[in-house]
Amino acid sequence: MFETDSLAELYRRQQETRKMGGEEKVARHNARGKLDVRTRIDQLCDPGTFREIGSIAGVGQYGSDGSLQSLSPSNFIFGRGRVDGRDVVITGDDFTVRGGSADAMISEKTIQAEKMAHELRLPLIRLIDGTGGSVRTVESIGRTYVPACPGWDSIIENLETVPVIALVLGSVAGIASARAVSAHLTIMTRSTSHMFIAGPPVVARIGIDTDKDSLGGPLVHERSGAADLVVEDEAEAFDTARRFLSYLPSSVGDAVPVAAPVSIATDPSLRDIVPTSRRQTYKMRTILRRVLDPESMLELAPKFGRATLTALARIDGHPVAILASDPNIYGGGWSADTCDKITRFIDFAETFRIPLIHFVDIPGFMIGPEAEATGTIRRGARTMAAVYRMTVPTMGVIIRKCFGVGGAAHINPEGFRHRIAWPSGDWGSIPLEGGIEAAYRAELDEAPDREAALAEIEARLDNLRSPFRTAEAFGIEEIVDPAETRAYLVDFIHLAYRRNLRDAPATRYRP
Repeated sequence: MFETDSLAELYRRQQETRKMGGEEKVARHNARGKLDVRTRIDQLCDPGTFREIGSIAGVGQYGSDGSLQSLSPSNFIFGRGRVDGRDVVITGDDFTVRGGSADAMISEKTIQAEKMAHELRLPLIRLIDGTGGSVRTVESIGRTYVPACPGWDSIIENLETVPVIALVLGSVAGIASARAVSAHLTIMTRSTSHMFIAGPPVVARIGIDTDKDSLGGPLVHERSGAADLVVEDEAEAFDTARRFLSYLPSSVGDAVPVAAPVSIATDPSLRDIVPTSRRQTYKMRTILRRVLDPESMLELAPKFGRATLTALARIDGHPVAILASDPNIYGGGWSADTCDKITRFIDFAETFRIPLIHFVDIPGFMIGPEAEATGTIRRGARTMAAVYRMTVPTMGVIIRKCFGVGGAAHINPEGFRHRIAWPSGDWGSIPLEGGIEAAYRAELDEAPDREAALAEIEARLDNLRSPFRTAEAFGIEEIVDPAETRAYLVDFIHLAYRRNLRDAPATRYRP
């Protein structure tokens, strides 16, 4: 039996660390509209399920007789909890202790947290509210040091093994920012989040005067792509984390969670969504809402690389990864940012073995000076490589345009082409409207009436662009009634999940 004094000492130390930075600092933290780290953990986890590891780790002050005078807790908390009944690893920065700075952490705790997620194959949720290194470290250890990131190999391994979610819940900088974006889902809040490589005081040293919002606020990073989602507050961040996990296995090799089947009637209204005029656009999100399970779509990075939508959704209860062109943004053309967004999303779907459906309306890669200056073709080629390396089942649904090299990357055509098209399909190496002047220049230059000759050529070629002519030659596998699209998607998803999707691919995920 333990001595009563020993248990009393244990409970005393636990009570000290649970005070975090003390009442005054916690109150100041709450006054900024932020929850303290322990309240965050309680609100995220199923009630009573969090089991802390390292609960009395910190820095103790001792009297001359060896008795503990005070205990300053580590500003990093971790342990096992449950989210919607699923075991997960939760980590949290405590901003009330030295502002959550990295030099006040016990580095072995952060390493063990990452290793716990990897070795036990548990999803990892990081509650990030801290900063990077501090020059205080130099004085405390009496020397400078060559920088390193202990345990970063485990962070990389986790990206290839388990779902990783990072919630940015304060103003974070340096290594904390790197931890935030080294995740499959990075969430910021509109009211309290900022994320920097270095904050405004450091940036001022290079002659740039700025504030937190302009430098690294949520409006900046939902467009930069550093944040996948921006939500209103911490409660919504917790809800979004739970929802994201609901589509995914606990680790690579586990089965994905499947919801109840959903029966949806044939939708004749789909026949009228795409305008007859190719100059008019339509709303791709309307199509998605009508063919996916109701209320099942979670769109990711909606303000970054906006010409393509990326989302998780369900079809007949089964998780599916969605790529979909947005013809209202650059006509659906792929910019450099769009290519980066698609590549990362494909890597994500491949990592967790989620079948992918691509709703296609791609005029090709963006063209012009900006496209060249941003290296669109190199980044586009990298996207093509990701498409051609995919091993999970993929389906293409060509809604309208499919042109050029960008269009050619809508699926990998080398294997079985599980693909359908709507009657509005329009495809080729380049759009006819843009290629006639170049292809028929000599003929047009010699014509007595250039405009009449151009009109005649356009009419002649327009007769040849019918998608039904392509189908005659089996250049497209099947043209379908748009109203029947849902039925084809349900067939695909059930065929896709007949395969053993739990075999992991070669590791390759990149944040």
